[in-house]
Amino acid sequence: MKETEQWRPAEIVAHSGSHARACGREHLWSKSTDVRGHRSPPVSYDSPGHAWTLRTQAHHDDEH
Repeated sequence: MKETEQWRPAEIVAHSGSHARACGREHLWSKSTDVRGHRSPPVSYDSPGHAWTLRTQAHHDDEH
């Protein structure tokens, strides 16, 4: 996993774990727990961050 890897809404998530909006600010709905292979959730229209980044990986061996 790359530090700067991001997923836009509806893209397939590459790593299971806790994701946060790429804007770096805390908002309502700014965090999401996603499963590898599933689609990432939408972000609100007024958010400056239009992508998701992995904050905490669910499995350390999730290299696939």
